[in-house]
Amino acid sequence: MSKRVKPSRIGRFHFDPLLIVVCTSILLIGYVMVASSSLHLGVKMTGNSFYYPVRQSIHLGLGLILGTCVALTPIRIWEKSGQWLFIGGLLLLVIVLVPGLGVKVNGSVRWLSLFGMRIQVSELVKYFSVIYMAGYVTRHQQSIRDSAFGLIKPLILFSVASLLLLMEPDFGSAVVMLIIAMGIMFLAGARLSQFIMLLSLVALLAVLLVYFEPYRMKRVTSFVNPWADPKDTGYQLVHALISFGRGEWSGVGLGSGIEKLFYLPEAHTDFLFSVIGEELGLLGVLTVVGLFSLLIWRTFEIGVAAEKAGQRFSAFIAYGLGIWFGFQAFVNMGVNMGILPTKGLTLPLMSYGGGSMMIMCCAVALLLRVQSEVAEISANAPKERSKWTSA
Repeated sequence: MSKRVKPSRIGRFHFDPLLIVVCTSILLIGYVMVASSSLHLGVKMTGNSFYYPVRQSIHLGLGLILGTCVALTPIRIWEKSGQWLFIGGLLLLVIVLVPGLGVKVNGSVRWLSLFGMRIQVSELVKYFSVIYMAGYVTRHQQSIRDSAFGLIKPLILFSVASLLLLMEPDFGSAVVMLIIAMGIMFLAGARLSQFIMLLSLVALLAVLLVYFEPYRMKRVTSFVNPWADPKDTGYQLVHALISFGRGEWSGVGLGSGIEKLFYLPEAHTDFLFSVIGEELGLLGVLTVVGLFSLLIWRTFEIGVAAEKAGQRFSAFIAYGLGIWFGFQAFVNMGVNMGILPTKGLTLPLMSYGGGSMMIMCCAVALLLRVQSEVAEISANAPKERSKWTSA
């Protein structure tokens, strides 16, 4: 077991060029595609074609401001406040269910209205989940490795959060949150047999939730054969597949897509990846997949570097963020391409949405903070060794 090293006072911020380039590229491509997929919708809803691009610019600006605050906050602050942040997230999940406080959209109550902007509470809870679980496995790593109770204990709180999410309902966010928690525990050294049993139990509960909820079951059956009812239950998937089919190798051209014109539902949010497939083709799809692959790879590389530097909490923060980015992007892309049942999860750093964009910017900023502190420790390590040698 590596000895934990306390980071010295950070004199300057160390930027990761690859991470900055990858995230900036994802943000820019996402913004352009949101604009392309929402101009007609802005005219219909408000009479202003630039309504959604302008609002997404505001989301990005606020995300960068909040992200800067996160990047300037030392990791030790996040470690001390992880438990309280998660409890605060649970309280927000309760508040959003209070009649008159939560905002109802498309039959789900998932949002709180703040200064005229809708904030999706589940996105905030995912962020807090990463911090809380990183702190838990850092404090109780031996218990996680030796005892089944060490695995079950944190899942009690996560079960409460999942129940509150299901009441909204938000099945997708509940699954993402549990995947984050279980993924971090697995990387912390949970026994494989116990982990498989726990994963099987969670999978069984998920299957039961789908089976006994008619609208979820309908999504699964329509996913198996969307062409059986292309005008109702299979409508979304059919038009998503048509989008990819029209795109072929190089796409029909930016702004020239047809499916986004009131055929493909939620084209600027959940089904943005389908618009990319139609307008930018296979080349655009592979570019986006490649950028997310680089982001996830670099995130885990930072986690490994943090673990080698003795920063276990920082390492699990990076691992948790990598699991979050990777799983949510995979689900969104899988739904768009018809390899997973329809689920309302946004494409990280790309889809339209205030809460999602701001929280994702904060998540990237937290990763940059981890990388900066690890880089500072690595830079100071030779100096510290030389001091001991000269003494």
